[in-house]
Amino acid sequence: MKLIVQIPCYNEEATLAQTVADIPRQVEGIDNVEILVIDDGSTDRTLEIARAAGVDHVIRNSANQGLARSFREGLDASLKLGADIIVNTDGDNQYAGRDIPKLVRPILDGRADLVIGDRQTASIPHFSPLKKFFQWLGSNIVRRLSGGLDVPDAVSGFRAITRDAAFSINIVSSFSYTIEMLIQAGKKRLAVTSVPIHTNEVTRESRLFTGVPSFILKSGTTVLRMFTMYKPLQVFSIIGLLLMLIGLVPVVRFLVFYFSGEGAGHIQSLVIGGAFIVIGFITFVIALLADLINFNRRLLEITLEKTRRMELMLEQRKDAQAGTQRRGFPNEAPDRETQE
Repeated sequence: MKLIVQIPCYNEEATLAQTVADIPRQVEGIDNVEILVIDDGSTDRTLEIARAAGVDHVIRNSANQGLARSFREGLDASLKLGADIIVNTDGDNQYAGRDIPKLVRPILDGRADLVIGDRQTASIPHFSPLKKFFQWLGSNIVRRLSGGLDVPDAVSGFRAITRDAAFSINIVSSFSYTIEMLIQAGKKRLAVTSVPIHTNEVTRESRLFTGVPSFILKSGTTVLRMFTMYKPLQVFSIIGLLLMLIGLVPVVRFLVFYFSGEGAGHIQSLVIGGAFIVIGFITFVIALLADLINFNRRLLEITLEKTRRMELMLEQRKDAQAGTQRRGFPNEAPDRETQE
C-alpha cells in the first residue's frame, strides 16, 4: 500500500521545509509514504528547498498554471507513480501533517473513497466572517449540486482520495477545484466523509482571497459555471420561465387596452411581450439541448477514465520491459519538469 502526499506550491520557500518535515514517513496500514511537490512556476527558492528537504518527486511548471491545474497534475503524477492513496495538502503549512494518519484511516477501513479534513472554521479566530460565510456557501453549493452530500468544510484542500476514485475525477475548473471535486464525487456515488483536523498558525494571507470584489467575482462565476454544468436543465428552464413571465406583462397590458377599445395605440406592448415569450421558449429548447450535452459529457467522462487507465497500463508495461523500478517516470531522473 503506497501513500503519496502531493504539495502544490507557488513561492513557498518560507514554509515548504516545515510542511515537508511535518509529514509522517510511517503511517499505520501504509507500506510506503512518498512526497510529491508540484512547483507551479515559482520564482523563489521553492524548487531548491523541496529537493533539499528530501521530497521523493518534483514536478515543475515553467510558468504559473494555477492551483487547480497543479492539483490535477499532482493526481495524474501520483497515479503514474503507483499511489494507492493520494493526500493533498498546501505548501503554506496551513494543515497539520500529523493529521494525515487520521485523514487516511476511513479509506484504510474501507469506509470512504474520499476524505475531507474539516478545519472546524467556526472556531478559527483568524477567519473573518466573510471567509466563514463563503465556507458555508461552498458547503451548501456542494449539497445542492451533488445530490445531498453533507461536507462541513467543502473548500478544505486537505483531503485524501483512493486510486480508483482519482481516476474518475476530472477537474476542469481553474479556480475552485475543491468544490468541483466534491460535486463530481457525489454525482458518481463515491463514499465521502469528513474528519476533524488541526490547523497551524497563519504564515501568510491567502492568495485566492486577494480582495472582496475579486473573490466575489471569481466565486460567483464558479458557482454559475457549476450550476450550468451539472444542472443545465434546471438553470435554463428557470431563465426561460422568467423571460416568459416578463413577456406576459406587456401582453396582458395590451389585452387590457384592446378589450377596452384602445388597443391600436399599444401595439408596442404586444411586440415586446411576444419577443420575450419567444426568447423564453427558445431558452427552454436550449435547456433540453444542454441536458443532452450534459448526458453526453457523463459518457465522455466514462470513456476518459478508461483511457487514462489504459494509458497507465501501457506506460507501466513499457517500464517493466525496460527493467525500471520507477513507474511512470524516466529511470534516469528523480523528478520531471513540464514545459507548458
